Amino acid sequence: MTYAVTVRQLKNVLRVESHQTILDAAFQQGADYPSGCQSGNCGSCKSRLLSGKIEHGAFSEFALTEDEKAAGLILACRAMPRADCEVAWVDHDDTAMHPRRELTCRVVEIRDATHDIKIVRVSVERGGPFVFSAGQYVALAFAGLPARDFSMANRPSEATLEFHIRVIPGGSVSSHVATRLKVGDAVKATGPLGISYWREKHTGPIYALAGGSGLAPIKSIVETALAAGRAQPIALYFGVRAERDLYLEDHFKALAQRHANFRFVPVLSQPEGATKRRTGNMADVIGADVRALDGAKVYLAGPPIMVETTVKALEKKGLKREHCHVDAFYTAADRPK
Repeated sequence: MTYAVTVRQLKNVLRVESHQTILDAAFQQGADYPSGCQSGNCGSCKSRLLSGKIEHGAFSEFALTEDEKAAGLILACRAMPRADCEVAWVDHDDTAMHPRRELTCRVVEIRDATHDIKIVRVSVERGGPFVFSAGQYVALAFAGLPARDFSMANRPSEATLEFHIRVIPGGSVSSHVATRLKVGDAVKATGPLGISYWREKHTGPIYALAGGSGLAPIKSIVETALAAGRAQPIALYFGVRAERDLYLEDHFKALAQRHANFRFVPVLSQPEGATKRRTGNMADVIGADVRALDGAKVYLAGPPIMVETTVKALEKKGLKREHCHVDAFYTAADRPK
């Protein structure tokens, strides 16, 4: 059966099959809809059900709490209509809606960042112009393999796209990047995607928190804000297990020397020996450092467990969800769970 779903921000009414989600139908019909993981884990497609009835597939409570669900909020990526509906996606402050592009790219550089992270840079050959906001990502497809989501680490003003790709044991895509990808190879990119992007109108303090390859979107956000001449305090906390997992440290130290309002704090959760660096989990370290969050925004990217524990720690300090922009890096194996 087919239902009519009116989305307040869209011009055309969606025709949605009973087995389809609202988000799937929107994409199939060429409509842009705010989204992220598309698997009920991130909350990027959070919407309000104004009328009608839907059935929800499984989702993470991190993406949609029971209180939010009771208040009439839904996830478009998990919501299947059971009657004609009217919905409106939750408007985010300083909303960025860029045209979604299908890009043909070419690998121009591959280098080791750490023992298990590659920095891959690609040039856009066809399908542009490509416009994105710092902190967003694209779906990359290498050599006919399934597409995977990777965040841009470069500033939007830069023509070459930079990605930080961590090798995941048993991962077909990351293993290909680690062992077979070559300079000159073609890459398909679809995007931009994601709503955990830099809010340009915000002038208060920024806490930019990254875990592992989650440094990619955080790097883009921090560099873009500094390049724009923003004067508010900006703190980048980079959490990894041990010394060998740190990368781009000299780069961020140099940025801190050039910008008095920026500081860089590496954090080791499992140091292999004595160290003068900050140690502990990101949630504990940032929880100890932050006294008040009045006027601040938090940008957070990395492993789901780090994201969830850190958000909870900051909520105890008074952080409101609307001021916290997160990108949890779920693997393809994680998403069905």
